[in-house]
Amino acid sequence: MSGVHLRVSNVSWRPHKRAAPVLHATSFDLKKGHVLGVVGPNGAGKSTLLRLLYRFQAPTTGEVQIDGMDIWKMPARTAAQHVAAVLQEQAAAFGLSVREIISLGRTPHHKGFGGADTHDMTVIDKVITMLDLTGLEHRDFGTLSGGERQRVMVARALAQEPEILILDEPTNHLDIRHQLEVLALIRQLDLTIVVSLHDLNMAADICDDLLVLEDGQPRGFGTPDALLTETLVSRTFRVDARREKLAPSDTNHLSFHLPI
Repeated sequence: MSGVHLRVSNVSWRPHKRAAPVLHATSFDLKKGHVLGVVGPNGAGKSTLLRLLYRFQAPTTGEVQIDGMDIWKMPARTAAQHVAAVLQEQAAAFGLSVREIISLGRTPHHKGFGGADTHDMTVIDKVITMLDLTGLEHRDFGTLSGGERQRVMVARALAQEPEILILDEPTNHLDIRHQLEVLALIRQLDLTIVVSLHDLNMAADICDDLLVLEDGQPRGFGTPDALLTETLVSRTFRVDARREKLAPSDTNHLSFHLPI
């Protein structure tokens, strides 16, 4: 277990006993501070896997462990202190301000009916600055654009001060500038991160490891350079994938074409 922060062992999920699995048995180990990208076509099981990691759905088989402890054997509050998630579905407004939404991230750290303390305020101020939300903190969340809402939800997750951050398509709804800012943030955070992404080149750029899913089946786990071969990408995504070198950096880049 040495060096392993997140261990996923033979997890699968099906909605009920007679249903076909949405996610077949999947296993991987993720080291502390590493970024894992989960990639695959639509309907591959990416969001289902993430739901098992942030304790929204219990796996039908297998275990999710943090530092050797099964997350389903922890109290829910304890699990929420370890794992935070940013989902594709954005929260309803309920008339709350941006700052109030972000402050909800501190809830797992409160006991009883205790309110915010000095540390809470410091954490909230820090993530507001980090996500460039200073000018929006008193705005009604419901008045924000989709991209602004996404940045608020990332800030709320970081306000939890988690050890593990789960991001389900975090660049959805973001313009190019804020996509780049969120990606830069992912690279600099001292957290273990699992992120689902559609853009394979983006995933290769920011992730230490990749997990490829197709039709609920794991098709490979490893470093981007080792995993994203032309053969695997072409077969998984049903395209003609080609690896190219981009000048002047000489970095690998995948291009995609419809099969002839």
